[in-house]
Amino acid sequence: MALSDSTNPQALLRSKFDRRLFTRRGDLTNEIRLQIAITALYAMLTGVWGTVTGLAVEYSVSRTFIYLLATALREAGYYIFDEASVVVKGLSPRALSIQIMLSLRMEGQSSIGGISEIMKRFGHELSATGSISQIITRIGCLLPMTVSTGNDIVKYLVFVSDEIFSKRIPILVTVDPKSSSILRIELADSRKAEDWKNHFLCIFNNGVKAIYLVSDDGAGLRAGHDEAMSDVVRQSDTYHAIAHQLGRWIHLLEAAAYKAIAIEDKRKKLLDSAKNDGAKEKRLADWIRAAEVARKAIELYENFCYLYRCLVAELNVFDANGNLRTRQKAADGIDACLTLIVELNHEKISTAAEKSRRTLPDLLHYFDVAKAIIEKCKELPISAECLKAYCIAWQWGKYARKAKTPARKNIAQDNEQFCAEIAENLHEHENIDIQKEIFSRLDNIVQSSAMVECINSIIRPYLNTCKNHVSQGLLNLIMFYHNHRRYRDGVRKGKTPMEILTGEEQSQDWISILFGIIKEKDPEILTAS
Repeated sequence: MALSDSTNPQALLRSKFDRRLFTRRGDLTNEIRLQIAITALYAMLTGVWGTVTGLAVEYSVSRTFIYLLATALREAGYYIFDEASVVVKGLSPRALSIQIMLSLRMEGQSSIGGISEIMKRFGHELSATGSISQIITRIGCLLPMTVSTGNDIVKYLVFVSDEIFSKRIPILVTVDPKSSSILRIELADSRKAEDWKNHFLCIFNNGVKAIYLVSDDGAGLRAGHDEAMSDVVRQSDTYHAIAHQLGRWIHLLEAAAYKAIAIEDKRKKLLDSAKNDGAKEKRLADWIRAAEVARKAIELYENFCYLYRCLVAELNVFDANGNLRTRQKAADGIDACLTLIVELNHEKISTAAEKSRRTLPDLLHYFDVAKAIIEKCKELPISAECLKAYCIAWQWGKYARKAKTPARKNIAQDNEQFCAEIAENLHEHENIDIQKEIFSRLDNIVQSSAMVECINSIIRPYLNTCKNHVSQGLLNLIMFYHNHRRYRDGVRKGKTPMEILTGEEQSQDWISILFGIIKEKDPEILTAS
């Protein structure tokens, strides 16, 4: 006889967990997760079909969850078993265990429990969860929370600053958007003006000064900027000012239009099925009203989409011919678009538009920066037309990196390549990598704090796997790893953030550099019995 739902374990699991999203499954222990990962990874490597689906059904989990487990195990395996991986020579068993736990924690983004199980499986020392947590925290406390130039050198960079949250605890972060280096990461009690003031002063005291600051309009951050560096321009984040306030309405209005169309269609079908004159007259009136509502919803959606696209286009640094646009022209265009959006007579959209308008005084400082950069670029041994072609290519490259769909990305990449090829044909000095030089200068034009959001996405998995019990030591370790790890793809492929920041080649792997710091500051970590 088949089990009833009340006695079937799988049915009980489904009834318990189907109603909630992102629930931590207490029945899926670390041992079970590891077994799922091993089985799935073996099937993926050997080309066995159906295994992942079978595991998903057996354990009542999603296929995505299984692929994440398998991917984490594979990345850890690359480090543990790859003979070509960078390994510090002459390591004791204890030091080797520490090296493996650091790699699993940072590169594999594994939880402390997961690291413990993997290390136990392969017979490594220090495999207890308490030992792993204690050593990782101890190592993190050896590392600084602020990048330092050293040797009394002062470096001028664009600052991108924002708050990241671990539950309700704020983490203050400042990043160099060009290199993606984290300049300072700090676990704070609050995000008031005094906290941000001290945050910025610590960066200054380590030899890094701000060209200008890009941030959202948080009250504490703005006040901290005013107190610590009132002589430095603060650029409002264009994403929070425009896209965050107004961009979401595209999807909301589209959904509302489709809903109104569906209601109109339903009313039409009811009209067609009416059997008597009274019903026909009533249903005809309903259909006419529904059709009018649908027409207005479609009209509102189309008008808003057009105005929003025009608004975003006003943020462009260069026009279609590669000419630098003026700040005043951009401001006038944005103001006109916002006025027309308000005239759509949608109360909530009008409120959002007025919030965007209030950011205008601090929104377009990057045009002044762009003007200075272009003046410097004109000193290069190229023609004005060649410079304009490179400027358009750079702008298309930004579109490509921000594109949300493959179709848009492909169009932007094709245009970038086309403009770059035109520019290459216009300059005669083939021995000069003029494109690299121009793009490097143009990369100092920063409009948004999107880089902090990227850093947030990098940090978030570590916060999740430590169950949000985050320490400053862990943040220091995350910052060190990120700044010294080598990018595998993207525009920074083959480089580490610190290489880009300092211009100096990093010959050692991040973990080798870290072991050097440990030996210098606390060698007992590697030798204690």
